[in-house]
Amino acid sequence: MNNLSQVFSTLKNESPKLYWIVMINFIAAIGCVLGVFIDDRTLMGINVWIKPLKFLISTGIYIGTVGFLITLYPYSRRKKNIINNIVSWTLLLEVGIIVYQGARGVQSHYNMSTPGDALLYLMMGVLIAINVLIMALFIIDTIRLKLKVPRPIQWSILLGWLLIFFGSWIGGQMINQLAHSIGTVDGGAGLLLVNWSTVAGDLRVAHFFGLHGLQIIPLFALWLTNKWKTNDKKLILSILVFGVLYASWIGFTFYQAKQGMPLIEL
Repeated sequence: MNNLSQVFSTLKNESPKLYWIVMINFIAAIGCVLGVFIDDRTLMGINVWIKPLKFLISTGIYIGTVGFLITLYPYSRRKKNIINNIVSWTLLLEVGIIVYQGARGVQSHYNMSTPGDALLYLMMGVLIAINVLIMALFIIDTIRLKLKVPRPIQWSILLGWLLIFFGSWIGGQMINQLAHSIGTVDGGAGLLLVNWSTVAGDLRVAHFFGLHGLQIIPLFALWLTNKWKTNDKKLILSILVFGVLYASWIGFTFYQAKQGMPLIEL
């Protein structure tokens, strides 16, 4: 809990605008929870507020992660502010579109039913593309620069960026086919909250684990370095092994989905 408090304190001190955009995401997520209980409309088999809820939480976590990690890079204050502003404002607009479409009771993704819906979906694609380019910048800079952390932690951050980049590529696969399901149409039976298909392949599984590798790998590395007092080589090797195992899990869920198989069949 102290570490989490430190993260939010760092965000607030380093980039107040980014901090409040993270807060807006989490406050809006609470609103979506209330919406689930108040509004009984459904879309593709689930309450219309479930999807905005998921994206608000996930986006808030990602923006906060970027805002904290960027403090570890030897960037100028101006460069940090530019990146923070681009990431936070573009993703706030992205999730704003998702909330707006959810409130209307229509799909936000893959929705080409009207010119207005198609335009909103095109805007979402552009906004995500901008953030993927920033991910690529972080990958390059994590390789070429010395971060303000021990080498094992820097390796974990690099692995995290590589995994989220791959997770974004999986998102591109869904965009190409205008659907996330393989072997059935989108919607229908799914797991609680995440709504991953229980009857067919679902690319959202691998997409989810890829996007959150940026938190999982560094958190594992932080835990390991605190618990295991050994040399950097052993720590880096252990983190690489964990990263490969985690990446293999993502690869497995991607392969499974492409074969039309659900993660959990019910």
